[in-house]
Amino acid sequence: MSTGDHERTHESNRERERERERERNADATFGDDYGGQYVPEALMPALQELEDAYERYVLENEDGFMDEFHERMRDFGGRPTPLQRADRLSERYDREIYLKREDLLHGGAHKLNNALGQVLLAKYMGKERIIAETGAGQHGTATAMAAAHLDMPCEIYMGRTDINRQRPNVYRMRMNGAEVNPVTAGSGTLKEAINETMRDWATTVEHTHYVIGSIVGPHPFPKLVRDFQSVIGDEIREQIREEAGRLPDSVVACAGGGSNTMGTFHAFVRDDDVDLYAVEAGGSSLEIDAEEGLAPNSATLSTGTDGVLHGAMTKLLQSEEGQIVESHSVSAGLDYAGVGPELAHLVETGRVTPVNVDDDAALNGFHRLSNLEGIIPALESSHALGYLERAAGTAADTSSGQRPRDEHTDELGDLVVVNVSGRGDKDLETVLEETEKRDLEAAPDVEVFDA
Repeated sequence: MSTGDHERTHESNRERERERERERNADATFGDDYGGQYVPEALMPALQELEDAYERYVLENEDGFMDEFHERMRDFGGRPTPLQRADRLSERYDREIYLKREDLLHGGAHKLNNALGQVLLAKYMGKERIIAETGAGQHGTATAMAAAHLDMPCEIYMGRTDINRQRPNVYRMRMNGAEVNPVTAGSGTLKEAINETMRDWATTVEHTHYVIGSIVGPHPFPKLVRDFQSVIGDEIREQIREEAGRLPDSVVACAGGGSNTMGTFHAFVRDDDVDLYAVEAGGSSLEIDAEEGLAPNSATLSTGTDGVLHGAMTKLLQSEEGQIVESHSVSAGLDYAGVGPELAHLVETGRVTPVNVDDDAALNGFHRLSNLEGIIPALESSHALGYLERAAGTAADTSSGQRPRDEHTDELGDLVVVNVSGRGDKDLETVLEETEKRDLEAAPDVEVFDA
């Protein structure tokens, strides 16, 4: 072969490699910008290994992986969860309101869908150790349960602030045999917990799998978590057709990192007639105190700007100089300065509508569902219920309990599904403390504690 032939062959091989790289990059992003793999080189082999396992086991069901996943979610997790018509809310808002009861999943939240899927995947990959981060403690609890169920050693990283406000979940993790590592850096919440877990993983990738808890992080985590959580929306789609004979006009879910949001929305993204509302934590204000580096909210989709966090390009709460600010929510599970890149992309393209409610509205949503339907929701889910109250009516008719419609109240349509992503027993201490500080319309009288 001549020198010219060698050079042409070498150039052809380089072009094929560039094309493969372009294909990998396209798979790693949502649209042109969001997602990607902004990680140290040391993590790239682990991400490539995980991507290969995702394609083989999750997408192609190699060795019957997905069959075993669904079987374990049925027998251990208790799937499918019900889609319940909320009779009194339907009467109050003069429309059909259905609740997806993820609070009835084993462990009390949707988090088990992803945790069990990833721990099972780690076993198929031959990993020997599980690590995870947690905010409100639900993901940590779910991961600890899944690891105990599948006989895998497990360590959970949790911010000191979240440990103090979610003590019952910390104890549940310990009861399931997991080690809980407090993180004291920064605000001691979810962002710092993810940072510490990433550091652990970077030095232990050969034998450890990181069970990331939301649709965040570098590719393939956002797609992997979404696909395990998409069982929520798949069930809703089938159940609402059976109950109502058609798809809903709108689907409402709370949004922090976005795992329950995308798990609920994914089955409806291509249905343009189904409106999708992602409800964020508006906290006490939508302003950012750049001087203090604080945002008194976690409304990333509503107010954030593009940047890189935890290995992915997404929307963030950050200063003009690009410094991540500390977020706030009355709900620990929504207290995160970023959001999943796919959700950021769907908001940017107009497919998902971001909305937000403040702490008072979320607390009223918590009390209202408890009082009217006998369901105590997680504070995360309570944000979705707070938005339902705001969007479905303006002023209660005290004689009928209904909230009459006007030109501003029909955006949700006549058939609405709200995902109750978890139960609220973990939040009772916080709710009691916060309720005593406020004059909340829907809260019960707590004077009995002063007697």
